[in-house]
Amino acid sequence: MIIDLPSTTTSQVNSKLVHLREQGGATALGRVLTLVIVTDDGAKTEDAIDAANDASREHPCRVIVVARGARKAAARLDAQIRVGGDAGASEVVVLRLYGPLADEGASCVIPLLLPDAPVVAWWPFEAPAKPADDPIGRLAQRRITDSAAERNPIKALEVRQKHYAAGDTDLAWTRLTLWRAVLAASLDLPPYEKITDATVTGEGDSPSTDLLAGWLAARLKIPVRRAKAVNGQGIISVVLERKSGPVELLRPDGKVGTLTQPGQPARRVALQRRANRDCLAEELRRLDPDEPFEETLKGLTKIVRGRTPVKTPTKAPAAPDDTPVVSAAEAEAVLSKKDGPKAKTAATAKKPRATSRQPAKGKS
Repeated sequence: MIIDLPSTTTSQVNSKLVHLREQGGATALGRVLTLVIVTDDGAKTEDAIDAANDASREHPCRVIVVARGARKAAARLDAQIRVGGDAGASEVVVLRLYGPLADEGASCVIPLLLPDAPVVAWWPFEAPAKPADDPIGRLAQRRITDSAAERNPIKALEVRQKHYAAGDTDLAWTRLTLWRAVLAASLDLPPYEKITDATVTGEGDSPSTDLLAGWLAARLKIPVRRAKAVNGQGIISVVLERKSGPVELLRPDGKVGTLTQPGQPARRVALQRRANRDCLAEELRRLDPDEPFEETLKGLTKIVRGRTPVKTPTKAPAAPDDTPVVSAAEAEAVLSKKDGPKAKTAATAKKPRATSRQPAKGKS
């Protein structure tokens, strides 16, 4: 059910929500958080709402969409309330702000926040340089951005690094969870040798590729080469050099990766590019600061940029027909196990390996 409230106020919107709750039963009870989506009003707004609706099936919440309209128009607030089948497991309040009101999103959001519930702010497209200082960002415990959706993804990632504050995260980081899980699991197999060199190859404007290189640099304590691929999308391959031979993880098609290492059969691994709804659902599982992300941002300074493009194969190395494909769930279970309180880091373990402390799951 969709209810339009043109030229309204936040007080009237709140009254309508209470009326709908009394009329339709306790539909708002059990909401675990308030998700505030901040974006400019346009065609892409619906994409963000759809992603939030899908994520709300795992995290029931109230979704408040701050859609900023034309600044030159007269001050006006048009609201829309979505409940039931049009709102997933949440209730969606869309606030379209025009004129001077477009810069007062925080004032319009505060009266609609759920009492005693954490607040998460999400900028699905363009985000402020320092989300923690944004008026809406100051209301939130977690602040989610997406550098891959900005006009200059690599520049946006540099801005995130410069202005990081506890509680910040980025969906470009979340898209790495499966890659991190597979790489960490590969070093659990013998021989337990020190990684001497590493190369991460990916699309030139892929912030996830930079973050994966930064994570390896931070965890393995070595410089990591970041090479530019001339074909393919997102992350293409990772090569970890060690004495007995390289560990290679190649994903040329954006769907299935192939893990090869000396003395082991080639393994096919599910590395499907992740949708925003999956990444958002993962980020909503934790409300505390993301220390591995902070550590990875610091590791970006250790990246060595490749001067020449690397041409990657269009097909992965052939694997036996009976080689099982490792599912995403199995790969993420490995990473979750490593994130336990007793897990050792690469710097302190007797057998050097790449590990991750990211507690749960993370489109690269």
